[in-house]
Amino acid sequence: MGMDISMTNNKQIKVIIADDHAILRAGLKQILAETDDIVVVSEAENAAEAIRLGCQPDADVILMDIALPDRSGMDALKYIKHVNNHIAVLMLSMYKEDQYAVRALKSGAAGYLCKQSASSELVNAIRVVAKGKKYITPEVAEILANQVGIENEKAPHESLSDREFQTMTMIASGFSVGEIAEKLALSVKTISMYRTRMLEKMQFRHNAEITHYAIRNHLVD
Repeated sequence: MGMDISMTNNKQIKVIIADDHAILRAGLKQILAETDDIVVVSEAENAAEAIRLGCQPDADVILMDIALPDRSGMDALKYIKHVNNHIAVLMLSMYKEDQYAVRALKSGAAGYLCKQSASSELVNAIRVVAKGKKYITPEVAEILANQVGIENEKAPHESLSDREFQTMTMIASGFSVGEIAEKLALSVKTISMYRTRMLEKMQFRHNAEITHYAIRNHLVD
């Protein structure tokens, strides 16, 4: 049986897993344990831990949930990349490849994986981003391709900040301002401010218009 010499000479890819669900972390670790070239060096269950670990120089890739309990994965992504540009950040999400994937890539992520397909794509994705390349699925490539040439004709929601966009999609999904505040661990006053800014930018008057727009533009299922 031939041995892959390049594999034996290369050092192992060191990975951090940041997700608040212990079962999911265990599942990802199990998949990676079957490889020779990838090793999980540490785990985080919230954004604070992910930032602390991700800002240290001793890992190559961090797998990070986009929805962490104490702070959004998008916030953590931007902070980590600002401090430690060397690390490749692979975002994990419950959402299928959509506007969140594009936002993650534009914020410095090396790739974006939907959790439903993570098990089959995970190993390949880690190997790709560890080489300094972007891991882009055909679905995300299509979204990015559709944006080329229409940068001057951006959809209205492209002007929203990440928090304003998140507030808009959650309102469109039927959550109240209070429920959103609870889910994002922010104050009702802060979410109300995001909603007000979002309404102004989008020129909406009430939640029904938000929902209608989000459905029409496939921002929510």
